[in-house]
Amino acid sequence: MSQDLTQATIVAFLQDIFDRRGGEEYLGEPVTMAQHMLQGATLAQRQGLPETVIVAALLHDIGHFTSEFGTFSMQDTQDRYHEEAGAKVLERFFPALVTDCVRYHVAAKRYLCATRPEYFERLSEASVHSLNLQGGPMSAEEVASFELLDNLEDIVTVRYLDDAGKEAGMDTPSFSDFAPLVQRVVDAHFAAQAA
Repeated sequence: MSQDLTQATIVAFLQDIFDRRGGEEYLGEPVTMAQHMLQGATLAQRQGLPETVIVAALLHDIGHFTSEFGTFSMQDTQDRYHEEAGAKVLERFFPALVTDCVRYHVAAKRYLCATRPEYFERLSEASVHSLNLQGGPMSAEEVASFELLDNLEDIVTVRYLDDAGKEAGMDTPSFSDFAPLVQRVVDAHFAAQAA
């Protein structure tokens, strides 16, 4: 699938996924999948965060759509690794900061549960369920390894945006409103690679 995509078509491909599948239920939360990701991006934009972080928040759960394993449900008994599926689709088109935030946003939840006890108390029921499938809070060794990641601060920021993007009825721009920003990030990535 991603082999046929190009710098010129990746954003339309992502928009098509949002348009076709964005209305699907999001993990037992009071928002759809598209609403969840659009809320994360909107909150990042309101906070004045860099465009790369806004795009990472917008696309962090894209693997729920691109994975052959389908979306998570409260009946799941094993992890579906949507974070890796999403990162694999995006890595040719986006800078490492974006793909790292996608690839490690699940690990960031495990990290925060291990290092900030108050964080666990704020998780929704669905998020606790998926945490258990994903390995629970990190061990001390996992925490030490995770803290060596280059984009740790932004990964944690996207995790908090992920958690915040679950508000029923929140007004957000559409994917098409974010599309020019997403294309800028893609184009900058290709320009940097060519330099």
